[in-house]
Amino acid sequence: MDVKEVLFMSRGDGEDSYAQTSTYPQKIASLAKPAVASAVTSLLEEGFFPCELLSVADLGCALGPSTVTFMSAVLESVQKKCAHLNCPSPELQFYLNDLPRNDFNTLFKSLSNFSQNYRSLSCFIMGAPGTFHGRLFPRNCLHLAHSSYSVHWLSQVPNLTSEEGFPLNKGRIYISETSPGVVKEAYLAQFRADFTTFLKFRSEEMVDNGRLLLVLNGRKDKDFAGINSHYIMEKLGQAIADLVSEGFVEEEKLDTLNMPHYTASSEEVRGIVGEEGSFEIEHLEIIEVDVGGTMPDEDPHSRGRKMAKDARSFTGSIISHHLGEEIMDKLYGEKLPIILRDDLAKGRRKGVSIIVVLKKHVP
Repeated sequence: MDVKEVLFMSRGDGEDSYAQTSTYPQKIASLAKPAVASAVTSLLEEGFFPCELLSVADLGCALGPSTVTFMSAVLESVQKKCAHLNCPSPELQFYLNDLPRNDFNTLFKSLSNFSQNYRSLSCFIMGAPGTFHGRLFPRNCLHLAHSSYSVHWLSQVPNLTSEEGFPLNKGRIYISETSPGVVKEAYLAQFRADFTTFLKFRSEEMVDNGRLLLVLNGRKDKDFAGINSHYIMEKLGQAIADLVSEGFVEEEKLDTLNMPHYTASSEEVRGIVGEEGSFEIEHLEIIEVDVGGTMPDEDPHSRGRKMAKDARSFTGSIISHHLGEEIMDKLYGEKLPIILRDDLAKGRRKGVSIIVVLKKHVP
């Protein structure tokens, strides 16, 4: 599977689109606003400021809701800082990046009136399609780069086949408590390679003392004992396994399906940043948010249906590519909501996110 050709969030702005169903990452983006404001404030205390142009990139922007939250936080922080310093605001250039199959039409449609809310600032917005696992921009051109709920996607699925050709993660689509140790090691090795490359390329594109702010789906534990670190993937795998047992999906298709996704621990993030060496950690925090819906009194059945719809919006392109479009409604509309409902009836689940602000080293 060529991830960059297969992975995209559900298109459009209808009720099943990522733009409408991604309430969880939108909640995380809102909770990350103080970190964005702090990063911008410290950035504008560096020697290059005041400046005429501030260049900002949002990497893995998808269809827009979280991007709007980020851009608003940046603009508001710039306005506040410049008013405090009694200096003119710079022009701002936003580069919105995602893979070429991203729905950029819906993204820019959602931003059509964005600049009108900030008429005192000169703001320019342009798309930058491509994979952030490679170079995207010229050297030393970005002051601030940001990525929310994107860096945990891997550039490729780890090799999970034995020398004899047997699947090493049989019956599962991601790391599970019962996965062999070699599966966990392979996923970590792929994340380490991808994250190292990501940091290397961003350091080439960013100015000295530039800031890189990342929000990742992560885990608190060093190991994978807690299901909260891989909740949706675990339940989606269970749903597919049920369809295998009922004869709707071939067993071989399940055994060869592994999601290109990794939930890192904060220790792993710290370690890789230190090993790569281009950035220093200015701030790191872990936040936990209920994954089962935003309404505290919502019943498990309703939350299960919403979570299944949300899961389809960001996993559907890969699942459809591997299992076929004909199984999608049964999987996400029937089987997964029931599994989620039954589990959520036992208690609420917390998702873990890692927010980290990095400062580029000066050579």
